[in-house]
Amino acid sequence: MVQDISILIGGAAGQGIQTIGALLARVCNNAGLFIFSVDDFESRIRGGHSFHLLRISTQALTAPCFKPDILVALDEKTHEYHKDTVSSNGITILNSDENKKEKSDIYHIPLELLAEQAGGKIASNTVAAGAVLAVIGAAFKDLEHVLKEQFMNRGKAVLELNLKAGKSGCEIGKKINFPLSLDFNPVQHQNIVMTGAKAAALGALAADCRFFPFYPMSPGTPIISNLAKYADQLPMVIEQAEDEIAAVNMAIGASFAGVRSMTSTSGGGFCLMIEGLGLAGMTETPIVIINAQRPGPATGLATRTAQADLLFTINASQDEFPRFVFAPGGVIETFFAVKKAFFLSEKYQVPSIVLMDQFLVDSAKTESDIFKIGNEHESFLDKETKVYQSESYLRYKITETGISPRRIPCNSEALVRASGNEHTQKGLSFEEPENRNIMMEKRFKKFVLMQQEMSLPQVFHDQSSFFLTAWGSSKGSVIEAGLKMRKEGINVGWIIFEDIWPLDFDKLKSVLKNRKLVIVEGNATCQLGSLIRQQTGIDYFSSVLKYDGRPIYPEYIIKEIRQTMGQ
Repeated sequence: MVQDISILIGGAAGQGIQTIGALLARVCNNAGLFIFSVDDFESRIRGGHSFHLLRISTQALTAPCFKPDILVALDEKTHEYHKDTVSSNGITILNSDENKKEKSDIYHIPLELLAEQAGGKIASNTVAAGAVLAVIGAAFKDLEHVLKEQFMNRGKAVLELNLKAGKSGCEIGKKINFPLSLDFNPVQHQNIVMTGAKAAALGALAADCRFFPFYPMSPGTPIISNLAKYADQLPMVIEQAEDEIAAVNMAIGASFAGVRSMTSTSGGGFCLMIEGLGLAGMTETPIVIINAQRPGPATGLATRTAQADLLFTINASQDEFPRFVFAPGGVIETFFAVKKAFFLSEKYQVPSIVLMDQFLVDSAKTESDIFKIGNEHESFLDKETKVYQSESYLRYKITETGISPRRIPCNSEALVRASGNEHTQKGLSFEEPENRNIMMEKRFKKFVLMQQEMSLPQVFHDQSSFFLTAWGSSKGSVIEAGLKMRKEGINVGWIIFEDIWPLDFDKLKSVLKNRKLVIVEGNATCQLGSLIRQQTGIDYFSSVLKYDGRPIYPEYIIKEIRQTMGQ
């Protein structure tokens, strides 16, 4: 029988909410259970209201659940905000010293007092983790193993404090009545828990990226933070630039010199990078940019999620030039999308942009451990080095494919030129109309070949009455919502886009023809629907849109579909 438990841990920023979630996730992973977690936090260092939503199951998960079975309220505000969302058989654990007699499903636990008795209030989150684990069926030995791994190098006193605090939490958690439980016997497996940010970092390293210039901007910064963990082990350079303009131009310069380069940012930072993006397009210099979307405009909601940069990313920069745009749907998809972005960017000498968002960057999910960092890359550089200046190496040579032979400065006797102005085949600035036409057509010769590299959207349940149609991080929630509706007898399928631009739109038209499309995405104007209509002439039937800065949960999709159907 499938067991599925959702836990919401909430409180003020700085109360160790994520620490509790991380401890729970590690214990569950050791037992071979599957998890999906996501953070919701305000853009402030302390105070406010934040929460960690953790779902644990005996089967693989694709999305979180916003209806918790266990609500852990580290402060009163969390209880007030979320008490009405707790499932009918759920319980609430309140961080409180008062022994109030309330409903039978509300339990008061003095977390700070128990931690202080163990040796220090700072370990109150470990008390909470122990209590929750005991409630869902774990023994102290399961937590003890994880605590020893985490605190062994922090000194004996810190380890002993957390062991005592965890045991105290487990003892009190055993007294709480909860109808669900999980099996925590350790099992051998090849699963790991990974965030989208780490998957993106590993994808870049697996693609042999060596240079990572960036300027910090939430939620793109965690990608670089995960890369920094490998800085002493691998031949790579991470450089914090003075702003996003400098970061993208540093990436372009390094790529021109032969080093695979990537920068990550969010929508506001991507705006600043646009002139650099155009420079990469004109000079035909491969670079990869990750745009971890958040709500705007301007500063918007700095720590929230959105899918509102789709059309902007496809059309960004003055004038026209080809580029790749990818939107991975989950953690493992992110790893492969980033690798693919590097491969195709270098093959076609164009920029590649990977669209993520705060939800995908920060959420963690159980995946099979297939993430390998190795020398898995192919070079598309011109291998002939015996070319002299007098032989007039043509950096922008006209070819049948539009792809010119690319050389690295100082790696041969050829003079390698690049110009941000329109230029001749040699790379010299030139303004004649005929040359302009020739070079524009040369760059766009690549477009048809680029289309063939991209995968068309996946269609599930081909004979359905209507299709939930989504892109990027909405994938998991759409799949779960679709499966639940099908169990209820609703004849729904789903269509997922992950390779976005450029697609073969004639083939896409044949895929979508005669299908009733319900677009699901995190913006206010149904951007995917607009793109489909523009490129294929196919209009969508309806849409499920969400633009409040929070993720699209399966329950939200189901509720909106029922309203559309008049149920």
